[in-house]
Amino acid sequence: MKHISVLLEECIQNLNLKEDSVVVDATLGYGGHSRDILTRIKKGFLFAFDQDGEAIRHSTNRLKEVGTNFTIIKTNFCHMKEELEKVGVTKVDAVLFDLGVSSPQLDDKRRGFSYHEDAKLDMRMDQENPLSAYEVVNHYSKSELSRIFKEYGEAEFANNIARHIEMYRKEKPIETTLELVEIIKQAVPLKKRLKKHPAKQIFQAIRIEVNHELDVIKPALEQATSLLNVGGRVAVITFHSLEDRIVKRYFNEITKEDEKIKGIPNIPKEYLPDFKLITKKTIVPQKEEIENNNRARSARLRIVERVK
Repeated sequence: MKHISVLLEECIQNLNLKEDSVVVDATLGYGGHSRDILTRIKKGFLFAFDQDGEAIRHSTNRLKEVGTNFTIIKTNFCHMKEELEKVGVTKVDAVLFDLGVSSPQLDDKRRGFSYHEDAKLDMRMDQENPLSAYEVVNHYSKSELSRIFKEYGEAEFANNIARHIEMYRKEKPIETTLELVEIIKQAVPLKKRLKKHPAKQIFQAIRIEVNHELDVIKPALEQATSLLNVGGRVAVITFHSLEDRIVKRYFNEITKEDEKIKGIPNIPKEYLPDFKLITKKTIVPQKEEIENNNRARSARLRIVERVK
């Protein structure tokens, strides 16, 4: 299964990995980042998290080609600290998050993530999740749909799209992705449709709702930073502004100096923040990477380090 890891070199270089590092890949996916991490921590250990059983099966084989010093844990990364404590791990040297949906999930039309392919409405990263896109589209009220389209999709015609969905499902349930795409098109003026695909933001919004993607980011970042050894780093790749905003705010919050001591020379170490920003500006893909992998174009990488 084809999968190109985004910002791979930039991530690996900035995680400051050593041969004996203990590393968490919070978003294993199809194993691109994890495989590269394993090659560099021959005497260390990798803990990888993912909800997607298919991705785990694929990645297990990829990682075994490199080494056996890894454990894959099937759960959402918001349970990271609890799961690591179960195996006696309370400190790590690096944590990587590669947020959002992976390319193989998008490309596998059976999963219902794509608005270009016809499939049952699904969009679950964890196939055991009882909430799917079908339930959201067919059972959420018009006002609930409008809210998630605005909040998670930043969609201009959120109310009108929600109204069209409500009208359509009175006749019959909305069952497939392309059925939903046609309803969305009817609710968006032609002039706007010609500029960008009208379903892109709506599918993003539904996917975020189904998988609670934004709700888990800050709690997981809090766990990741609390697990870090001094000198350890957390790196986060985001793919849209909603994710990036949460990461940026949290990193700024933990690296901010107290206003009362700002500017004072020779500040005692105990009064300084526990973390420092490694990325004053986000790291973005090089032109060559975007040419080779168009999905990398919106990626942003932010990194923070524990300094005490």
